[in-house]
Amino acid sequence: MVGYDPKPDGRNNTKLQVAVAGSVSGLVTRALISPFDVIKIRFQLQHERLSRRDPNAKYHGIFQASRQILQEEGLTAFWKGHIPAQILSIGYGAVQFLSFEMLTELVHRGSVYDAQEFSVHFVCGGLAACTATLTVHPVDVLRTRFAAQGEPKVYNTLRHAVGTMYRSEGPRVFYKGLAPTLIAIFPYAGLQFSCYSSLKHLYKWAMPAEGKKNENLQNLLCGSGAGVISKTLTYPLDLFKKRLQVGGFEHARAAFGQVRRYKGLMDCAKQVLQKEGALGFFKGLSPSLLKAALSTGFMFFWYEFFCNVFHCMNRTASQR
Repeated sequence: MVGYDPKPDGRNNTKLQVAVAGSVSGLVTRALISPFDVIKIRFQLQHERLSRRDPNAKYHGIFQASRQILQEEGLTAFWKGHIPAQILSIGYGAVQFLSFEMLTELVHRGSVYDAQEFSVHFVCGGLAACTATLTVHPVDVLRTRFAAQGEPKVYNTLRHAVGTMYRSEGPRVFYKGLAPTLIAIFPYAGLQFSCYSSLKHLYKWAMPAEGKKNENLQNLLCGSGAGVISKTLTYPLDLFKKRLQVGGFEHARAAFGQVRRYKGLMDCAKQVLQKEGALGFFKGLSPSLLKAALSTGFMFFWYEFFCNVFHCMNRTASQR
């Protein structure tokens, strides 16, 4: 179970164990889904249509993009920006799950609401994600810059990227795209946590007794379903965030096609609608959904797995 569990037989993990489980969950998940993230970012930043009919489009499908990236940049390109991405995932996972645990416990102890209700998980999940985002957003900007750059590279190392960005664009560059990120992350994470909890209840109701015994499979499937639902409903804001994060970085994007500048969130949305149509809001949705299903499924799977490990360790220690 994710979040505070008031039942006597529930897991009794310490706050440190919750943070560690969230960190390890983020680390393992990031390593597995990085290739999908790189392809998704490339799709989101391409202004041309994702179609073979557009002669100026560099990418037009998942398999075509994978082959082209592999041929032009090598296998390691699928893990571009992996170091800042791992820092992001470890920090984000720890802060998000720890905040969610503390917020649901606060609701249970300080209100009449059930800590396991859909609405409680939605609000607490959204607030926990916003807290985590404020903590690690500069690393997210770095990750996007690394994943977006082509060859020759503009940034060679993480230290080089931080120094160059700070000197050329000032300290505010590390919080580019923060507004759409916070606007998007609240409902996205809120839906992740609340849908995960609801899907687990649905799974237990629908599955026969034999199927209920495989808790790991249940966590993976329900997490994947929650990821697909939440990503589909909030995807346009994720696209705006990526477009704004690479503002001032246009020279490194020239090899990928058209380059545009945006004045802010509303201007970005307006330009996408005018020049790319309504479907432009969902560029990169297919790899993003695949990534969301895998990443959210793995996130909850590994988090629950490590929380159970810590719970067994605590129980063993208490019996000695």
